[in-house]
Amino acid sequence: MLFTDVVDSTNHAVTRGDRDWTELLERHREVVRRELKQHRGREIVTTGDGFLATFDGPARAVRCALAIVEGTRELGIEIRAGLHTGEIELMRGDVGGIAVHICARLSALAGAGEVLVSSTVKDLVTGSGLHFEDRGARDLKGVPDPWRLFAVRT
Repeated sequence: MLFTDVVDSTNHAVTRGDRDWTELLERHREVVRRELKQHRGREIVTTGDGFLATFDGPARAVRCALAIVEGTRELGIEIRAGLHTGEIELMRGDVGGIAVHICARLSALAGAGEVLVSSTVKDLVTGSGLHFEDRGARDLKGVPDPWRLFAVRT
């Protein structure tokens, strides 16, 4: 799963004004949807300036997140992204379960332009050519036990 969120979106809305922000947000959505299609991702839900998507493989999801970071940077905005893989519950077009919560927590911890993944994702993409920087073990709000986190290096 992939969660994305625009960094500093409220400030962008205030600075740019409603019309310009709405237009920029629509261009952001076009970038995200283009990359989801390219990487065989499935958009689950869009929440304002954020996306939740699922994929058929973790390396494809990581590469999609990196492409979204680059594509949105060209628009003059930064996103943060979190990725995790695990069991999910399908719920009428939506997904649920602890894995979704973990993914959301990772996204919230990512910095501007950063793709943050769980150790589960890192382990599953061994041999893919992707590289990571250890960010240490972190407590995730509401989730038992610390989780080891990794930032994708480009």
